[in-house]
Amino acid sequence: MGRRGGRGGGPMPRDVQVSKKLSRLLRHSAAEEGLVLGPGGYVNLGDVLNTKQLKSLKVSFAEVRDIVRDNEKQRFSLIPVGSAPQAENAGEAQDASTTTGDATLTNESEDPAQYLIRANQGHSIAVETDGLLNPITAEDIPATCVHGTTNQAWPLILRSGGLKKMNRTHIHFAAGLPSGFKSVEDTPASAEGTASAPVISGMRNSSTILIYVDVGRAMDAGIAFFRSENGVILSAGGEDDVLPMTFFSKVEDRKRGRVLVKDGKLVEGAANTKE
Repeated sequence: MGRRGGRGGGPMPRDVQVSKKLSRLLRHSAAEEGLVLGPGGYVNLGDVLNTKQLKSLKVSFAEVRDIVRDNEKQRFSLIPVGSAPQAENAGEAQDASTTTGDATLTNESEDPAQYLIRANQGHSIAVETDGLLNPITAEDIPATCVHGTTNQAWPLILRSGGLKKMNRTHIHFAAGLPSGFKSVEDTPASAEGTASAPVISGMRNSSTILIYVDVGRAMDAGIAFFRSENGVILSAGGEDDVLPMTFFSKVEDRKRGRVLVKDGKLVEGAANTKE
C-alpha cells in the first residue's frame, strides 16, 4: 500500500485516505475526538470508527482490517478486546491477536467494538511506553541505527547540537536502510558482504542525509532507546531532549556522496549541504 496520489496526480486512493485519517487520529488527535489511549496505546475500534474523522469517510471494519494487514510500513496493530494489555503485562498482549504485517486475526467477529487498535509509533500525544515499546538493552543493541533527514534540515541539526524529537514523543530511527539505499562508503564488495533485508519503516524514502548513531555509547551515557512493534528504533534523547552529535558515528550526504561527520566530529566544509 504505497500509492500516494492526491498531489496533482489524481485523487488519493481510498486506502491511503483511510490510513492517513487513522494515523492522524491515533498519533496526534485522539483527545480532540474524546478518545483516551489505554495501556500499550490501544483504543476501541468501535469508538474510533464513530469519530468525526472516520465517520466522514464511512470507514468499515473490513477496510481497517485490510489496512492493518497490508500497510507496507506496518503502522498499526489490531487485537481482540480479550487480549487487551494490562498495565503490568502490557507487553504480553500480542499472543492471541493479529498485530501487523501478514498476521491473521484469530477472532472471527466483525463487530468493531470487539477490537482495539493503535498506531505502533509516531505519537505526538503522551502514551505509556509499557506494551507499546520494548526497551533496548546492552544484549540487543542494533547493528545499525540511522535517522534520515534532508539537506535543508542539516544546518538546523548542527545549530541545535544534535537530533531533537520536535513535536513527537521520540526521535525515529531505522534499523537499516530502505530498499535502494546504500552507504556512500560502501564498495561493491563491502556492500555485498554486509547486505541485509531493507527496512520497512523508520525512514522516509526522500531522506538525503543519513545520521548513523552509536547506540551503545549513547546508552552508556544514560540515553534510553526502544523498539516499536514494526521495528522502528525510538529515543527521546538526553538532556534537553537532544541526542548530541557526539553520538553520531557517521553522517552521510547522499546527494553529494560524501561523509559529513565521522566519530562525532564534523568534517571540514560539512556545515553547508545546500547546492
